Parts: sequence; C-alpha cells; structure tokens
Amino acid sequence: MALEILTPESFQTFCEKVQTKSFMQSLEMAELLSRRGYKVTYLGLRHGGDIQVAGVLYSLPMTGGLHMEINSGPASLDQKYLGQFYQELQNYAKTNGALELIVKPYDTYQTFDKQGRPLSTENKKNIQILTHLGFIHDGLQTGYPNGEPVWHFIKDLTNFEKNNLVSSFNSNGKRLIKKGHSYPITIRPLKREELSIFKDIQDATSERRGYQNKELDYYQDFYDCFKNNVEFLVATINFKDYLEQLTIEKRLVRKEISQLEKNPTSKKIQTKLSIERTKLLKIEKLLGQVQSFLAEGYTGDTAIASNLIIYTKQESIYLFGGFYPQFSQFNAPYLLQEYAMQQAINKHIPLYNFLGITGEFDGSDGVLRFKQNFNGYIVRKMGTFRYYPSPIKYKFIQGIKKLLGRH
Repeated sequence: MALEILTPESFQTFCEKVQTKSFMQSLEMAELLSRRGYKVTYLGLRHGGDIQVAGVLYSLPMTGGLHMEINSGPASLDQKYLGQFYQELQNYAKTNGALELIVKPYDTYQTFDKQGRPLSTENKKNIQILTHLGFIHDGLQTGYPNGEPVWHFIKDLTNFEKNNLVSSFNSNGKRLIKKGHSYPITIRPLKREELSIFKDIQDATSERRGYQNKELDYYQDFYDCFKNNVEFLVATINFKDYLEQLTIEKRLVRKEISQLEKNPTSKKIQTKLSIERTKLLKIEKLLGQVQSFLAEGYTGDTAIASNLIIYTKQESIYLFGGFYPQFSQFNAPYLLQEYAMQQAINKHIPLYNFLGITGEFDGSDGVLRFKQNFNGYIVRKMGTFRYYPSPIKYKFIQGIKKLLGRH
C-alpha cells in the first residue's frame, strides 16, 4: 500500500478521529507553513478502506535536493501500521527528490511524575521500527535539541471544573494564584491589530533568556491561520485605578485602627490592631510602588505578561509566554495559566500541554519549577530520526559545504 496524497478535508476528517495529535499536525499549521514558504503535502496510509496513519509533510529546497520533514507526527488510529507508513514515506522521499528526510514522532517514549520519577516502562518499539528501516536516531536527549522540546509537562483536566481547578495546584501555586487575584489584573485576548503588544513582551523575554524572538508578521500569520483556535492572551493592570483602590483601602484601614485604638485593653483588640497595622504597612509599600510606576509613565492599561495558547480537540498548548520582570510581583504568568486552563475546561479539552522542560531533574530547570506549581506529569518524546535516500550524495555535498565554510 503506497501512501496517498490526501485532500485537506480528508486529512481533517482523520484528525477528528485520533486521540493523540500535535497542533503541528493540523490544517492551521499547514497553512502557516505554506505562508512561510514551505511546500505542504498531506500523506496518508489506508487499510481496509480507512486511513490508519496520516501526517503533514513539509519540504524546502536545499543544496542537492529537498529537505522533507514530519514534525510531531504522524498521527495514527492504529500504531501497528506505523512501520508500513515510515517505509512508504522513505519511498515517497526517494521518488520526490529528497536529500534528507526528518521525522520527529509525537509518540510518547516514557511517562514520568512531576518530579521526573518513571511512571511507565520505556517504549522502545517505535524507535526500533524506525532504526530497523534505516533511520538514524539522534538519541534520547535532554534540553532543547534543535530548539524544540522533547520533554513535555502535561496536566490532565478531565476531572476538573472551573471552580475546583485551583485546588488541584500545589500549595505554592495556590498561594501565588491567590496573591495574584488580590491585584486588579485584567486578562483578555488581543485583537490582531494589538499583536505588537505580544511581540514587545516576547522581545523583552527572549533578550533576557537568550533566544531569538519571531517577527511580528509571524504572529499575524499565526493569528490568521489558527483563527478561533488560538488566543494571544495579555495580562494588564491600570496603575491609576490601582492607586485609587489602594487609597480607599488605606483610608478604611486607618479608620479601623483609629476605632480599635479607642479601647486597646483586651488581647483580642490588640491582635486586631496588630493585623490592621501590618495591613497598613503593606498598603503603604504598595502605594509607593504604584506611585513609582506612575512616575515612570505607566499611566494607562499596562501590559505586564502574555501567553500564546492553541486549542485543539486533543489538547490545549501553551506555546509561547513572557513577562516584564519589573512587574513580577503581580504574579500575572500564574493568572494567565489559570485562565487558559479554564478556557480549555470550557471547551471540554482533556489535556493542557505546558510543552517544554529540559528533562534535567537536579533543580537547575526554573521552567520546570514554574510548571510544577500547577501539578501534572511529564512525557518524553522519541526525538529526531534522519533518513538519507542518497547517503553518498549527501555526504559529498556536506563535505563541499564544509570546505567552503558553509553550514
């Protein structure tokens, strides 16, 4: 059974049937890739009249032929047909001028708890299928090989509703969410004409963390392609309004202290006085900070953090996120995650995928520590597999490029 080229409609019908699938294997992502200059083909393997395995293959010209790739796929109804799909994919690559074929399966290699302790045995079978066919495996790696996550942090949302979601977080997560809600923060999706707000936050975050941010037109294309299945969320705060709120709170607390000081004899009154005085000190400290922000020019609705969230039938994905560090005290990144998970619950999406962590569990991964606050589990993907239809030609071209100082 050779692979067949599917129509977008038949590929979408297949995608509606599978339980596990990445957003990378979607019509929306295919359209985005097409806009970014890739040639996109929907390939499927049919058995018994039904498509059993399918994937989005994209290709780009390279010296000597084509670079072909299936990223985070293919998806399957029955994994027993994967071997045949990969074999036919090799034939397709040879016939259609590929110099290299890359496959990055979305299948889980192993599952772990949130601390990195194994919950399942290693699934070596699918690796063996690919390597037996002649694919070269980059190996099981940690970090972000080629800039992509191979370790994902997942939260199962199937047993939660909006009103009991926060109770599922760890104690620190609950505390940070509660504190975040004490501030007058607004979370909303950005409109297309507002995407520069998202990009500016990502620029600041990427510079701080040492990676290259996308250009604005990429986010605009993303918005256009994913339509109702994506939200560019922003958390904002209005310091003028917050100043007024704190001023009123200060006046009320002072009034309460004044009343308590009229009869401070009992131990109960003394305790209340101590609590109110502590509250007053906290308000005065916040007032000082807010006045500083106003003096710096933050006089309107100020964007302090943002997330890009994708919604699919199988899972919601936290793809990008960032914040301005001068506003970290407001805990907006935690509120954004809570909001996105509540949206997923509303849409009856079973899983929330926080995506990448390094796979190092020695305490060095700050991103992991952030995600652990929400509780969940970890899955390890299989990594990258490479196939060269004409290996001698590939090595020759790579040797020439090395001699010429190209990469």
